[in-house]
Amino acid sequence: MLQAGDKAPDFTATTTTGDQISLGDYLGKSSVVLYFYPKDDTPGCTHQACEFRDSKAEYEAASVVVLGVSTDDQGSHQAFTEKYSLNFPLLVDSDGKLCDLFGVPRRGVYAARITFLIDPQGIIRKVWEDVNVVGHAADVISEVEALGHS
Repeated sequence: MLQAGDKAPDFTATTTTGDQISLGDYLGKSSVVLYFYPKDDTPGCTHQACEFRDSKAEYEAASVVVLGVSTDDQGSHQAFTEKYSLNFPLLVDSDGKLCDLFGVPRRGVYAARITFLIDPQGIIRKVWEDVNVVGHAADVISEVEALGHS
């Protein structure tokens, strides 16, 4: 698995809305929180997504983009986004290629719950493994502020 100090690999992925985005779209402009989670609309994953949703203003103020990744398909992401009014993109990783790029382990078809903080130069600054979903969004923004790389 990639670690702090590693260069994040560029990728292109399909979002909730069917658009294509790449990590390179944000380089030089924003830090990126790339968080992998097991499954849409399950209790822990919902709590985690809603914490990021509710913290959007803090993330925007720090010039940080949040991107969620799971192996669910676009339709599942759309339903999850609509049900909980998520205000950030979810990326489709049905084939597990993003998991593989970042070295995120899978349990069966489900990605492990791991978060990467990537600075505007594309360097991974922090990795959270075995994330506790309660308070995670606040922990991540605190790390952004501590590193001062917004």
